[in-house]
Parts: sequence; structure tokens; C-alpha cells
Amino acid sequence: MSTRRKVRMGLVGGAGGFIGRVHRMAASLDGCIELVCGAFSSSPAKSRLAGRDLFLPADRVYDSYDAMIAREASRPRGERMDFVAIVTPNHLHADIARRAMRAGFHVLCEKPMTTSREDAEDLVRLVRATGRAFCLTHNYSGYPMVKEARGRVRRGDIGTVRKVVVEYPQGWLAGDFASAGVKHQSWKLDPALAGGSCCLGDIGTHAFHLAEYVTGLQVTELCADLSVFVDYKPMEDDANLLLHFGNGARGILYASQVSINDENSLAVRVYGSQGGLEWHQEEPNTLIAKWPDRPREIVRTGCGNAYLLPETVAACRIPAGHPEGFVEAFANLYRAFAERVLAIEEDAPLPEGQPDFPSVEDGLRGMAFVQTAWASQRAGGRWLPLGQA
Repeated sequence: MSTRRKVRMGLVGGAGGFIGRVHRMAASLDGCIELVCGAFSSSPAKSRLAGRDLFLPADRVYDSYDAMIAREASRPRGERMDFVAIVTPNHLHADIARRAMRAGFHVLCEKPMTTSREDAEDLVRLVRATGRAFCLTHNYSGYPMVKEARGRVRRGDIGTVRKVVVEYPQGWLAGDFASAGVKHQSWKLDPALAGGSCCLGDIGTHAFHLAEYVTGLQVTELCADLSVFVDYKPMEDDANLLLHFGNGARGILYASQVSINDENSLAVRVYGSQGGLEWHQEEPNTLIAKWPDRPREIVRTGCGNAYLLPETVAACRIPAGHPEGFVEAFANLYRAFAERVLAIEEDAPLPEGQPDFPSVEDGLRGMAFVQTAWASQRAGGRWLPLGQA
């Protein structure tokens, strides 16, 4: 990307938990983004402590996101932040994003984008009206081998897609939450903060986005079977869905937080008329290609592997055999987003086609997915159409 200057980032949230650290590492990995300010916690004292630990000037560490957006908007154009990264609990996403875009800032947001479809539709309208760049961090689309799978499907390597199986099992809610070492995630169990969905909003949206991203197809209708196995919370901890895609393909989506001893076992399998592809997040540097007339093919990542598609090589940083993973996938989204932000800020020509990072429209589809799944559950598992973004 351009080396004329770094893109300036402001961060909302991230004082506690692991995801704030991941965002900061990912943003800094390629040297094209710098963190210049933040409102790191709803507690002013915690925000100031986090800013001190990050060696930020005291006047760029804020007690609230309102104060940060207002003060940064008043700074000279060459000094103020260019975009806001939102890593707060779900219920704050929409308000922060709206305020930031109305003040002229671009937005990068954790998923799910909002807690309601209505808020998601409002953000779509606002992005279109303001012309601001918006990235939703479905970070698994940033893995090189996910891009390789997507490119091979687009190229027609496996023929017409017939079957899609996507799963995201975890086990962190299977037993005694208080002793599980994940107290920083307790807000996900509060409907007012999480938005009325636990499993689907947290990890089901990742699986849904991955299925659509890899296949290039959209889910048109679904039926859902949602369960609450652990009764200290009111929201689902297990989800099983059947999917219909626009080209007639059929799909299965399974997301669970009570699958004991599963960690982050996101996986996708795509079967076409001429072959198949399989990818596992816990072994991210490998893509398995399956054929009807020869042994399966093991495809490996690496910046020197000439047999990979150009978009895959562009997402790699190191030679084959050196593992790249979660942070690097995040960094690929940050890098693509920063390129978009800098082009808009410098009034430079935008690349043709859509930028390769999840968009505000993807966020709307994610909320439509959650809403439709719950409507199907309340209707006894009836098939229902998914609203179009």
C-alpha cells in the first residue's frame, strides 16, 4: 500500500480481554497503521491506565467514546485519527459507529455488527450516505487458504457447488462458567449486552459469513433448531441449521458452545460437481482439495508457492513451513481496510471491484441470519426466507 503516511487509528474498548490486544497487534503488523488515541474502557480510570501502558499522550486518552470522537474531530486534519476500531460489547457497536461516521471517520467494527436488524439497516444507509469505509472483522476470511478456497471455487475448479458444510464448535459454556477462566466474556451471557443471541451472534455469524465468502453464494432460506443446554443463561448455546443457497446448493451449519474440549474448531467443506475443498481454522495453513479420480491434494500456504492464486500469495508474509495464523488473518483485513481509508482520504482512485474485507452489507446479512434463525426456532423449525441485504 501507499507509504506516504500511516493511517491513524482510534480504539474504543480493548482494555480487558484478549481481543483488544489482537486488534492492536494486527493493526501494527504491516507498519501501515498507528494507534494514536483511544477510549479503552467505560471506566475512565481503566482507560487512562490502558493509555499509559500503550505510551499514548495523556491528551489522546479519553474517558468516553463521545469525548474521543468530538475531540478528534476538532483536531487538524493531518493530526486527527482516520478511523475508529470498535471492540466493545455488542450493544454499543451501532451507536459508536453512527457517531463516528457522522463526525467524518471511517469505522472498523467487531462482529456482530449490531444487536438488531434495524440498527444494521441504519448503518448500511449511513455508510452509503457518508461514503465512509466500513470493515466488519469476520477475520477468518483473512486467512490465505480461505482466499485460496474462494478463488478455486470462483475459477470453477470444483464445478457447480452442491453441498456446503460449515461448523464452529466450542466447549467453553459446557460446564461451570465461573471456573472456566473466561470471566471477561461474561457480558456475552447478558441479553441486554449481547443482543439476545449468544452462540449464533458470537460464532454462528462467523460460520455463516465463511460459507457465503468461500462459495460466493448467498443463503436464501433456512430452518433452525436452537437449544439452551446450560440453564444459567437465557440464550442459545447450541445451534443446528439447514441452509438453501441461491444456486440450489444445500448446506448444514452447526455452531455450539457446549461441545466439550472443542476450542475454536471452525471448519468448512464445499462439495461441487467436479471436486471438493476442506479447510480447518485450527490447521489454517492447509487446504484439502478432493477429486473423484485421484488422491486428495494437500495445498500449503507460503509466499514463495507459485502454484497458489495471486490473492493467496498477497495474503502471505513468510515462506512455506513457517506458520501464519489468527493475528495475521486479522492483519490482512486491517491492511486492506487501511488501503481503502487512505485512498478515500487522499481522494485517490479506488481499485475496481469490492475491497476484500467484510462490509457493512455483510454485517446486515449476519443480523438477518440471526433474526431469521430465531424466527424459525419460534415457528417450530419452519423454513423461512433470509432477508436480502
